[in-house]
Amino acid sequence: MALKLAIVGRPNVGKSTLFNRLVGKRLALVDDRPGVTRDRRYADGNIGDIDLTLIDTAGYEDVTDESLEARMREQTEAAIDDADLLLFMMDAREGVTALDRIFADRLRHQHKPVILLANKSESRESGGGIGEAYALGFGEPVAISAEHGEGMADLYSAIVTASADIFVEEIDEPDKPIRIAVIGRPNAGKSTLVNRLLGEDRLLVGPEAGITRDSISVDWEYEGRAIRFVDTAGMRRKARVQEKLEKLSVADTIRAITFAEVVILMMDKDNAFDIQDLQLADLVEREGRALIYVASKWDLEEEPQARMAKLKTMAEDKLPQLKGTPFVVLSSHSGRGVERLMPAVIQAYETWSVKVKTKDLNTWLSMATQRHPPPAVDGKRIKPKYIAQTKARPPTFVLMASRAESMPEQYKRYLVNSIRESFDLPGTPIRLIVKSSGDNPYAEGGAKSGPERYKGDAKTAPRRVKKAEKAEALSNLPGKALEQKKTRKHQPRIVSGVKASSSKKAGSSIAVQKGARGGARQVSRSGRIRTGQKHAPKK
Repeated sequence: MALKLAIVGRPNVGKSTLFNRLVGKRLALVDDRPGVTRDRRYADGNIGDIDLTLIDTAGYEDVTDESLEARMREQTEAAIDDADLLLFMMDAREGVTALDRIFADRLRHQHKPVILLANKSESRESGGGIGEAYALGFGEPVAISAEHGEGMADLYSAIVTASADIFVEEIDEPDKPIRIAVIGRPNAGKSTLVNRLLGEDRLLVGPEAGITRDSISVDWEYEGRAIRFVDTAGMRRKARVQEKLEKLSVADTIRAITFAEVVILMMDKDNAFDIQDLQLADLVEREGRALIYVASKWDLEEEPQARMAKLKTMAEDKLPQLKGTPFVVLSSHSGRGVERLMPAVIQAYETWSVKVKTKDLNTWLSMATQRHPPPAVDGKRIKPKYIAQTKARPPTFVLMASRAESMPEQYKRYLVNSIRESFDLPGTPIRLIVKSSGDNPYAEGGAKSGPERYKGDAKTAPRRVKKAEKAEALSNLPGKALEQKKTRKHQPRIVSGVKASSSKKAGSSIAVQKGARGGARQVSRSGRIRTGQKHAPKK
């Protein structure tokens, strides 16, 4: 088990920034305004070779009434009681304030080691604040900058020294928990429901709308199974979200839906299935997560049976792609009907993880196509051949058919609804991928098609074509005459006769042949070679 460490201090001193740096992710929301963090958040992190369980807390306020700040203080005190080591953080630029002194007196009554951190110490203005920190009575302060990562080595040394006498019990790691996200509009009772299931005031609740800002994860165990609840911030319509902090909260909620396995959609019984609820349900279906409808504040309903039948009919009409989704009515405040929620969650999770045998699927496909054959498109009928399940969570099926690209969407919906009814998969998002089975794998763009190669000119091209191409290429080169002269073949020359009389008698020219020793030899008409000297003087 890791060392449990709580980061505490007054508002806006950089607790969430240090929390994100030690965790290695931007989990906690960070903004310049004070009081962004309200609940306490747990996450696993490390510094050097030390494994940590970090607790991010709300800023400490010296208030004891029934206000929101007083409830935030209770959350901070719960984190202090749960931690093994405390990191007391102050702002080195502003120095020691009156609230820092009040909080320091509160920490002295805790029999736990405390490390004093002087944050924002990267500038020269922080020198005086670091000197004032000695007056708090926690020894030498550790100067750090959570934003820029300065002073982490000094913080590591201080944690090693302070945790030398702390015994960390080794606990076997539990099985992978079922991740459940609770979503809905603001003030729908999400945090109250999680507190009711846990049996303690783990999350900050109240009559104010929009109390929860971060997505807070809470581990729980139900009948021997590990459960991880993720309480999210309320999501309003996009046109109403204007502030930067609310945009960050909405983005955090969407990320929680992405990483969840089962999603509980909380709705007010009086305004159930309005535009925002429908958009949230459609988002869950597109993400492929198991969904459960929950109507809260049911203890105030005067006609429960008629209202429940009306809500179920509304769900079937407005969300036909999620036909058969479990519907639970309860009251988070009084606890009425809460015991029916977790069995529905477990059943939805098992349905979402189902795996259907290929033999049963192909038997179903034969019966489904006989009952309702595929339509003919452009005079040609689509022929489904076989089907198989490729993955679960959500169930995904691949159907091989001829002319798959021409299959209409309404026929795909018929197949999906038939799968849901035949294999008892109510409310689970189903993915059906239709592929063509007649494609040539060696064709261009196919599965086995390689890169296109240059084949060059055909070897069977006619001679005249190749000759013309060569002449055209030579004509475009500089020094055309020189190139043609180099490539010209030697032809025997035809010269006139040596003697005019012989040429007149013969009536034809005399060929000149090359002798063995070089030079030209004269050949007579009869074919005899004249052996006389070339340049002999005349007699």
